[in-house]
Amino acid sequence: MTTTESPIRLLLADDHPVVRAGLRAVLETEEDFEVVADTATAEGAVDLAARLDLDVVLMDLQFGGALHGAQATAEITAREGAPRVLVLTTYDTDADILAAIEAGATGYLLKDAPPEELAAAVRTAAAGKSALAPTIALRLMDRMRTPATALSRRETEVLQLVADGLSNAQISKRLFLSQATVKSHLVHIYSKLGVDSRTAAVAAATTRGLIRR
Repeated sequence: MTTTESPIRLLLADDHPVVRAGLRAVLETEEDFEVVADTATAEGAVDLAARLDLDVVLMDLQFGGALHGAQATAEITAREGAPRVLVLTTYDTDADILAAIEAGATGYLLKDAPPEELAAAVRTAAAGKSALAPTIALRLMDRMRTPATALSRRETEVLQLVADGLSNAQISKRLFLSQATVKSHLVHIYSKLGVDSRTAAVAAATTRGLIRR
């Protein structure tokens, strides 16, 4: 694609060097893209997004450090004049999708997307429009069609922590909720999933792609 306009300035945030190198190689074949920098940490992404003149940050969700991609996305997008964030990840669970979108991500793409789909998503995000992978858009549409049985963002978060092995007391501390509220969320989760135990809830949610296991 030939253009006389300023290139779309990109930051790549992924903790795998091979992935960053691959993304850079693919994106730099596009004449209207300029990869300004890359980073292996979410903290680095937040710092660089604040200091550099960027249009789009390509953000993974899982990093080795304390900060996750969704948290970094929230910090980046909270600033005035912030670049758009396009999540590029291997995870397609409701828990990940909802966390990213709630954090302010403009788009959500999976790493197995073909190069032309990635390039199109970057351009769409740079233009300030929603750039969702088809499978992600379908998941969100399914949630809208069945709101009575769809887990809320908080319920999904609680159940993900249950799957991670946390007790009700630990979940209440992690999410700054009372234990009574955590139990209330679990009651609603059981009802929506048609189960009667933590183990069954985790199994059902994992099967449906609602949480990561």
